Amino acid sequence: MTRIEDYALLGDLHTAALVSAKGSIDWLCLPRFDSPAAFAALLDNDEAGHWTLAPAGGGHCRTRRYAGNSLVLETDWVSAGGAVRVIDFMPPRADTPHVVRIAVGLDGEVAMRSALRLRFDFGREIPWVRHVGREVHAIAGPNRVRLMSAVPLRGDHWETIADFTVRKGDRVPFVMSWAPSHEPEMPLVDAEQALAETEAFWTEWSAQAAYQTGPYSPAVDRSLITLKALTYEPTGGIVAAATTSLPEEIGGVRNWDYRYCWLRDATYTLQALLAAGFRREAGAWRDWLLRPIAGQPEALQIVYSIDGARRLPEVDLPWLAGYEGSSPVRTGNAASGQLQLDVWGETLDALFLARQAGLPADPDAWALQVALMNHLESAWREPDNGLWEVRGDRQHFTHSKVMAWVAADRMARSVRIQGLPGPALRWEQLRDQIHHDVVTRAFDAGRNTFTQAYGSTALDASLLLIPRVGFLPATDPRVLGTIAAVRRELSDGGLVKRYQTTETGDGVKGSEGLFIACSFWLVDALGASGQRRDAIELFERLLRLRNDVGLLSEEWDPAAQRQLGNTPQAFSHFALVVSALQLHMGRMARSDNPMLT
Repeated sequence: MTRIEDYALLGDLHTAALVSAKGSIDWLCLPRFDSPAAFAALLDNDEAGHWTLAPAGGGHCRTRRYAGNSLVLETDWVSAGGAVRVIDFMPPRADTPHVVRIAVGLDGEVAMRSALRLRFDFGREIPWVRHVGREVHAIAGPNRVRLMSAVPLRGDHWETIADFTVRKGDRVPFVMSWAPSHEPEMPLVDAEQALAETEAFWTEWSAQAAYQTGPYSPAVDRSLITLKALTYEPTGGIVAAATTSLPEEIGGVRNWDYRYCWLRDATYTLQALLAAGFRREAGAWRDWLLRPIAGQPEALQIVYSIDGARRLPEVDLPWLAGYEGSSPVRTGNAASGQLQLDVWGETLDALFLARQAGLPADPDAWALQVALMNHLESAWREPDNGLWEVRGDRQHFTHSKVMAWVAADRMARSVRIQGLPGPALRWEQLRDQIHHDVVTRAFDAGRNTFTQAYGSTALDASLLLIPRVGFLPATDPRVLGTIAAVRRELSDGGLVKRYQTTETGDGVKGSEGLFIACSFWLVDALGASGQRRDAIELFERLLRLRNDVGLLSEEWDPAAQRQLGNTPQAFSHFALVVSALQLHMGRMARSDNPMLT
């Protein structure tokens, strides 16, 4: 069994691959994050496509790590006969995607095997393959792949195999390249030159970080590199995760496609990038945000494709068994058609934050924001599907109303503080009206806590964001009561659930794990409310959930002590960065304050 945390990440700023501790690339979509997979063994078995480069005897590696602050993976095996290292990376994209693997002899000699099984369209299409010397050319529909090797290649049972021996000092490279099948040529890649250039790219990029000497700098650096790797460079969009359909419950049906961009991430994304000093990336994300939201205000979606496309039809792939039998496997995401009122707040909050940070203004952006606010002035009273995309009945979710308050607050402050034109008084009156509505209808005085929705007794981890967005101070007795209630009723061993699936009718069978980002929200709330020792203890526990190369998925299974959900999860890594910076600086990180230094 290959656990979710047994995978490391490779990426070229257009797509990403997952490499197991056994040396197998089990996931790779070509040519983009949201393209069909050429390697889909992650969601079935080796027949669905993989590329293994490891000692012929197999087994898990002894150790692995990223080379410095880079996305170059080094995996070491030690056997009775010697030691070998496999270096894996994807050069940042200049033309078409390449995966480079180099077997390096460290000591003695080790028998090695490369086994490549290409299966396009999520394991369904077997390509036509021909061998030309030490090259293999594969073609199927719109896809063409070339594998170049320093050792002989042969076909065996629908795989391309290379058996060879590495001795101390040997370096045996393999380069796999993709191109559209109608293009006659592919760029050639020198593996060693590409290695040097890739290491230099990541080292130079990481050196721009403003956070260099804090107590959590290694964790922050790795999270920022991971977030950069989840960025689609042509548009600036950042995918929620590199994968689809990794389960929130092993064997369950809560399996979703996260290879898209969520507006719920907008403020967190900008806050983390600006606080860490990456203004270019923050500006690119802001620019991506402005493009998909352009249009009719009432048509605002919660999620878009990496290029801003709106249609994300959800489709099951029945020929894939799913990760550890967790089916169905899905592509697309039906949540794109839901009503989530919080996204108006997230969007307007993020754009306010961008202006506060001094990012260059888009001349048309303010008119668009006014149109969004004008729509929200009437729409905020409606029930919706909420932050967590529940597929049950719409409700008056507290977080959605709080984010409507955020929208009115940020727009009024944009007029008062930033000098933009607009009806500030009207928006302030709306802000006060929403605030009164929430504290009157969403607060359970008997339990001294806010609740998930109006008229509900259920709790929700999103309530921890009330002080972060400035709705109430973290020291307000109602906030302190909510923090205590979440710790009492939604936590397991200190980590936090989004909500109790037995209490919230979310329209999906089964349960789920503890939500890692929500646990970081608790860190922030504890720190802001003066419970710093508890905040540090929880934060450092969360750091221990990372795998051996510093990656976090979406959720954690406390019983099996393993990661769950799509990976690596941007929401988890953004939350880690924000919590680390808040703890280091010793003050609250409000969503309208990127903690700029």
